[in-house]
Amino acid sequence: MARHHKRLKQTSKLNLVSLMDIFTILVFFLLVNSSDVEVLQSNKSIKLPESVAEKKPDATLVVMLNQTDIVVAGRSLVPVATVLGREENDIKELTEELEYQASRRPLTESEKKKGRAVTIMGDESIPYALLKRIMTTCAAADYRDISLAVTRVAPGTPDAEEGLAWQQ
Repeated sequence: MARHHKRLKQTSKLNLVSLMDIFTILVFFLLVNSSDVEVLQSNKSIKLPESVAEKKPDATLVVMLNQTDIVVAGRSLVPVATVLGREENDIKELTEELEYQASRRPLTESEKKKGRAVTIMGDESIPYALLKRIMTTCAAADYRDISLAVTRVAPGTPDAEEGLAWQQ
């Protein structure tokens, strides 16, 4: 009976081999699958237009336009109503922010040729006059490689067919 009690008082040993195997597999799984994820900053107040574009965008500076504000890098710059109320095409607050963002990162060789890259993520109902002012301001601040963010619609869906008919 003494031997039995002595055996039960011993602490159990944790087998780390199985645990290490699980973590190794988990690390490889996360490494392989992490490169496929492309996340664009999202905002619930922006409803993107739809497109059947095949090319995926590169990670760039994002200018977000919703019904109320112009936002760059998570910071609200100026209300949309203020911009639309002005006569000039250039948006000085946006120019200052783009110049600040440009000062934080030197130009690469490809950017010297075609300009810095920027993605404009605007609500589908924003006026074209505002979009034109944003693009003019970006081009003046040497952000000439301009992309427009859209929601991808799979080819063959009814929404994609409507878009193709509209383009013809």
